[in-house]
Amino acid sequence: MTSILLILFYLIVFFVLLFLLFFYLKRNKRSAKKTTISPTYVPFLKEQEFNPDVSTDNWDLHKLRLDKFRRSQYKGLTFFISSENRIYYLSEEGDKVYC
Repeated sequence: MTSILLILFYLIVFFVLLFLLFFYLKRNKRSAKKTTISPTYVPFLKEQEFNPDVSTDNWDLHKLRLDKFRRSQYKGLTFFISSENRIYYLSEEGDKVYC
């Protein structure tokens, strides 16, 4: 009779420990998901070099893209090179503003 009670006691302890382990792992998995922060997207220099539509603050890169593509975005404003090799941008009204 005592051996049956001892086995029952071990089974109960085993299931309690298994139950606690399950909830501990589940809680840690949930807390890890909450703290995951995705980094903001910043284009690499090579990607900026080959895409004149990505805005840049780098003046040298801006000049390189103007020479290569005849247009480039610098600080949010798109600059173009005319057929006379003059640099301009379009105003809000659509007028060409030469630099």
